[in-house]
Amino acid sequence: MISNLTDVHPDAKIAKNVKIDSFVSISGNVEIGAGTWIGPNVSIMDGARIGANCRIFPGAVVSADPQDMKYKGEETLAHIGDGTTIRECVTVNKGTAAKGETVIGKSCLIMAYCHVAHDCILGNHVILVNNVGLAGEVEIDDYAYLGGMVGVHQFVRIGTHAFIQGGAMVGMDIPPFVTAGRNPTKYAGINTIGLRRRGFPSENIRLVQEAYRIIYSSGLNNSLAIEKINDELKLIPEIKTLIEFVESSKRGIIGS
Repeated sequence: MISNLTDVHPDAKIAKNVKIDSFVSISGNVEIGAGTWIGPNVSIMDGARIGANCRIFPGAVVSADPQDMKYKGEETLAHIGDGTTIRECVTVNKGTAAKGETVIGKSCLIMAYCHVAHDCILGNHVILVNNVGLAGEVEIDDYAYLGGMVGVHQFVRIGTHAFIQGGAMVGMDIPPFVTAGRNPTKYAGINTIGLRRRGFPSENIRLVQEAYRIIYSSGLNNSLAIEKINDELKLIPEIKTLIEFVESSKRGIIGS
């Protein structure tokens, strides 16, 4: 159902059972999947690709031009995955020539007043609490949780199942399965509660904790710490994930 008080471009591709409320603006180069609700006063701009069963609350702006001086009007996209909720006044900018797209995965929750800048890549089940700000080309892996008013520097990567405490300013990579907080942002243990809630076995949690003890408390640099982990710990999938993350980090991981 589409309200009569909307401005929907005739070229927009909208599934039949999408509900669009009053005073919504939808541009031509837009696709919206089945079962999605677009609330009042939402702007969906060229390049938006919105999946099925999403909810987009009043005042949100999806696929606006990047706030990047290098952007020259190239055709780029902003993807919103199936089942994702975008709350009030969230802004999601589309990509630039750097990556060509901004991506928010499936079943994410982006709370009110968050900003997702150009070329950010968010995995599935990511939660951004109110007023989180992501600079350009940030990458956030599945199930990461960012508390309210967290700010993330451009090019930072945040690992899977990481938990970042509210108000943190993140300038270095956050490895998977950890809790991080304070200013400057530091390692504060592993995300034990989150891992238990998601069904991780106790032995796997213990091994992750031991791996980070080696990284942060052994006095070894990261390369030697990874060697020690490889030599001494069972290489379960979670350990392999954290090893890959640390070895591939371009900005370096947070300290302790």
